[in-house]
Amino acid sequence: MPLNRRTFLGTSAAAGAGAAIAGGAAVPAEAHGHGAGHGRPPKRYSFTVMGTTDLHGNALNWDYFTDKEFDDKDHNDVGLAKISTLVDQVRREKGRHNTLMIDAGDTIQGTQLSYYYAKIDPITAKHGPVHPMAQAMNAIGYDAAALGNHEFNYGIPVLRKFEEQCDFPLLGANALDAKTLRPAFAPYVIKKLRTPHGRDVKVAILGLTNPGIAIWDKANVGGKMVFPGLEEQAAKYVPRLRSMGADVVIVSAHSGNSGTSSYGDQIPYVENAAGLVAEQVPGIDAILVGHAHLEIPEYFVENKETGKKVVLSEPLKWGQRLTLFDFDLVWEKGRWVVERAGSQVLNSNTVAEDPKITRMLADEHKKVVAYVNQVIGTSTAAMTTAEAAWKDEPIIDLINVVQAETVKAALAGGAYAALPVLSQASCFSRTAQIPAGDVTIRDAAGLYLFENTLEARLLTGAQLKDYLEFSARYYVQTAVGAPVDTSKLTNAGGTPDYNYDVVSGLAYDIDIAKPNGSRIVNLSFGGKAIDPAAQFVLAVNNYRASGGGNFPHVAGSKQLWANSEEIRNTIIAWVRAKGSVDGAAFASVDWRLTRDGSPVF
Repeated sequence: MPLNRRTFLGTSAAAGAGAAIAGGAAVPAEAHGHGAGHGRPPKRYSFTVMGTTDLHGNALNWDYFTDKEFDDKDHNDVGLAKISTLVDQVRREKGRHNTLMIDAGDTIQGTQLSYYYAKIDPITAKHGPVHPMAQAMNAIGYDAAALGNHEFNYGIPVLRKFEEQCDFPLLGANALDAKTLRPAFAPYVIKKLRTPHGRDVKVAILGLTNPGIAIWDKANVGGKMVFPGLEEQAAKYVPRLRSMGADVVIVSAHSGNSGTSSYGDQIPYVENAAGLVAEQVPGIDAILVGHAHLEIPEYFVENKETGKKVVLSEPLKWGQRLTLFDFDLVWEKGRWVVERAGSQVLNSNTVAEDPKITRMLADEHKKVVAYVNQVIGTSTAAMTTAEAAWKDEPIIDLINVVQAETVKAALAGGAYAALPVLSQASCFSRTAQIPAGDVTIRDAAGLYLFENTLEARLLTGAQLKDYLEFSARYYVQTAVGAPVDTSKLTNAGGTPDYNYDVVSGLAYDIDIAKPNGSRIVNLSFGGKAIDPAAQFVLAVNNYRASGGGNFPHVAGSKQLWANSEEIRNTIIAWVRAKGSVDGAAFASVDWRLTRDGSPVF
């Protein structure tokens, strides 16, 4: 698939070269003091930068997997329609031309709305639709957005079409063309804010994305793009932006703040490097943080070289929060200087959806609702993931039986056809369910929230034991006899649900009283203790196979087969073909949590 790349000589270059201007009427002089001079107060100017991140296809406050208004235990709301209302409020308070609006990536993947316009009615088709996220973000008036790693899930052509449909640049200073090592997207944009004092404030927005793209989306970017470290590229561009006259430098980084990487040392660049960028690169005033799906209203990092404090903020995912960076500037020695910078977040559940956005996307929403409610089969019994994070549940077995059958069929007649096929799956959502009776697309799709594809990898019994030990770190060590609270049992060390794998086709216990590395006991295959040297085929998603989660052995193992069909679609097709889902035909309890040989549940 060719990299349909627009170089700096094309439209992206205008943004990268910093030509965009946000002009407008000046704010009243009395709001910011008077002109500088002997005996007069210094000139001052204040402005606000608003930010979102990890929108993941949430345009409206709707959950397409449950087909109802979004809600969670904290009664959060989601979507750009809510954000639009907050943005309008801030602009009314601050003055439209004293504000900027940016995003830190992961925009076009995550909901059935975004899937529909990538795969079912794709934006890349001739005379195809305009992506709903582009429509909404254009209407809100975004000034720039950094690239997220999930922007690449549907391939570069879909991303390029989305970029073309946006009225603002997609920024990625560390997203480079693999052949020329030049930026494949605009690295930055410079916006000008008009002040009442004669000299505009030049605000540079530098976009940085996640180096993990090279691993997670290798199939889409391999040989086409490379992704060096955030610190390295920030150190290159921030001095350049300052030399171009930027008074304020803001980084929009699709990278968390923890300094850690889920992929270990597979690549030499840190996944969650936002704090490191603030610490190591002088000249940055603020960083909009993304990727980690955390809420950080305000956090300061001291730059090692200058001692200056850099403000960081991460608004909660899916449009649940809006970050506000407030900057107070003072005119000193012929230039604007940041006197104070702080941040806060606003909660989108405090406002109604903007009817301008809901009206604009009404047709798109209606189409997607009709699509996800198509009946594809029936189920003999209800199944749910409510307890799947600590029990072997039939609904996860469903994922595994589909994957195993698909791989067996693909390898039939080949050199590896005689090997046993195991399968890996995670509990992606604790609210997924297959109802008794009619099963719809949204029911089946709700089991698999990500656009992962399926691979077959060759592993030994010993390697599988290591793999399961690594996965079992997910549980908090709980002594024999101590009470077990399921709300505190999982996610040890911050491990997300999607990085806890169960493997079907084997039988094993996980002793949660034991320390990490020695929890897998009674591991067997076919009723016998597993042979460390025996070979097995593992049906595994491409995220895990490419090193996502840093599980041992699998990324370096022999690939026997792979395809480009999303596992989610494979599940939908399997249900359609079977007509009926009967858990009794495939479900079995193959793993359990124990303590000193006694089952926990």
